[in-house]
Amino acid sequence: MTTSDKRTRASAATKMLALIGVCCAAAAMPLTFTGPAVALPAISRDLGGSPIALNWVTNAFMLTFGSSLMAAGALADGYGRKRIFLSGLAAFQLFSAALAFSRDIVWFDILRALQGVGAAAAFSGGMASLAQEFEGDERMRAFSIVGSSFGVGLAFGPIASGFMVQTFGWPAIFALVFALGTLAFALGARFLHETRDPEASGLDWPGAISFTLALTLFTYGVLRAPEHGWRDPGVIALLAASAVLMALFCIVERRVKRPMLDLTLFRYPRFVGVQLLAAAPAYAFVVLLILLPVRFVGIDGMSEVGAGRMMIALSAPLLALPMVAGQLTRWFAPAAICGVGLMISAAGLFWLGSVPAGAAHASLIAPLLAIGVGISLPWGLMDGLAVSVVPKERAGMATGIFSTTRVAGEGVALAIVSAVLSALIQSSVGGQEGSTTAAAQRLVTGDFNAAAAALPGMTRDALIQSYGQAFGTLLLLLASITTVTAIVVGAFLRRRTVKAAETVCESPAV
Repeated sequence: MTTSDKRTRASAATKMLALIGVCCAAAAMPLTFTGPAVALPAISRDLGGSPIALNWVTNAFMLTFGSSLMAAGALADGYGRKRIFLSGLAAFQLFSAALAFSRDIVWFDILRALQGVGAAAAFSGGMASLAQEFEGDERMRAFSIVGSSFGVGLAFGPIASGFMVQTFGWPAIFALVFALGTLAFALGARFLHETRDPEASGLDWPGAISFTLALTLFTYGVLRAPEHGWRDPGVIALLAASAVLMALFCIVERRVKRPMLDLTLFRYPRFVGVQLLAAAPAYAFVVLLILLPVRFVGIDGMSEVGAGRMMIALSAPLLALPMVAGQLTRWFAPAAICGVGLMISAAGLFWLGSVPAGAAHASLIAPLLAIGVGISLPWGLMDGLAVSVVPKERAGMATGIFSTTRVAGEGVALAIVSAVLSALIQSSVGGQEGSTTAAAQRLVTGDFNAAAAALPGMTRDALIQSYGQAFGTLLLLLASITTVTAIVVGAFLRRRTVKAAETVCESPAV
């Protein structure tokens, strides 16, 4: 073996170990989101707290994670991708450890918010670093592996966290996260190379602050609306302030020399298509991770273990298919793979929507598998496409806006879908004696007995049938939206090849 061959092998091994480090960090992020949601009853028993305080156990992390990704990506480009990755991981580890020992719900919520900021820095820095380590098709395949890691953490987080809570107690969910973060830090520190954008002039602070505040207020307003109503003055004020700040952000970005987000990129259909692709899993897959366990346990009467087993049918494809999608790019265009995947997912949603509540459990497995298979194909390509539509030097910005779209889309989708399901249930049980609003809200949360008490004139079977009709209608709406997204994304991503898109984005006009 020649010296050149040895160097090539060493370089390949270094890249692979760096990739494993980022994958560990990527898997830890969704565990941090889903774990506390599963452990919420146990946390409530130990720490107490009002319903609002308990809601922030999940929302605080989602809010700061989603709103900080954009600024974190810009910081990674300007101050060093590896540096931001390791700094974010260090903060993430510190706050994760502190959460395990927290004994006050208010401090717990504060630590969750700080944990989200660290997660945003680690995720943006890690993804931007990988964009510099790999080139071309190799980069696409590397990002498909990262997508698999994130997907596995998101899909299997509830099952793993439930086991940890039942066996060791709720603090154990942070031990699992801490272990993954420690491995990610060790591998990243040793094998990642430090890179930065040589033309970066520091963080665009006016843009970062206005964008982060706009997204924060918007997310908070949407999360507040289901409880207080869309006409609540506080909700209206939050959404109006968000709109003003977003307009201010656009003005700032047009005037600064080195913007955090180059708004001219939205002239290119391929860039817009990638952002639509980032939002698609939120309503085609992620909302089901919350809604289906509630239906299985609260409405269909399954045990928690049985519901977890049913969810495997939805999440199992994420173990392997994202990596398969990366390999398929050798023969098929990413646009075709993504479009076909979303169409399969839409078909699965239509199929699942036709299965009535209370039906045999076996009848749910095939449509759940179809949804999981469909969403797994674009899942493995999304992150790679995000960095392929901008110059390599702006990879941090690309991953920041893409991840922001994905995470913010998940939070907004969960709030909106829950509100739509509640409205559909109210319409389905309309005309019954009792409080239909209270009953609908109870059914959305899976509290069937309280819903039945609110509608004493309605039989159990009739209430289940009404819920099933509403849930089926919701799934048909989600399937329709996913179908339209598949058509638009497929058309937009076909406009240019990856190489051509990079050439366009590198032109002086952009």
